[in-house]
Amino acid sequence: MLKNLSEFKADFFKALANPIRIQIIDSLRDGEHTVNQLREILNIEGPNVSQQLAILRANNLVTTRKEGNSVYYSIKDSAVFKLLDVAKVIFNNHLVGIKNLLKKLQILIGTQLLINEDVIAFFYTALAFT
Repeated sequence: MLKNLSEFKADFFKALANPIRIQIIDSLRDGEHTVNQLREILNIEGPNVSQQLAILRANNLVTTRKEGNSVYYSIKDSAVFKLLDVAKVIFNNHLVGIKNLLKKLQILIGTQLLINEDVIAFFYTALAFT
């Protein structure tokens, strides 16, 4: 039975729902890589990269090319990069809101807060669970 569009989208986003898989896709923006190259780029040891690539491949997000003993992975449809770029814009929009909230907090408490990425990430996470 054919999947409807909603089921396809849900499965597609499930395939993207892992930070390592997102990092792999981002690493493939500049061209194909082997598993070992991806391990080095991402600084990840063990079978984790291979496992995540298998999920991406099963969901038709990456394709492979064999050359000798090496298997090269590349993105099957470059439109996925546009989707990740939009996700980054949305993330940055949320960060702007958090920065503004922190600035208001500074004014309210009358002291200078050190606003760095860790503080922003903390508030972003805290707001996500409220």
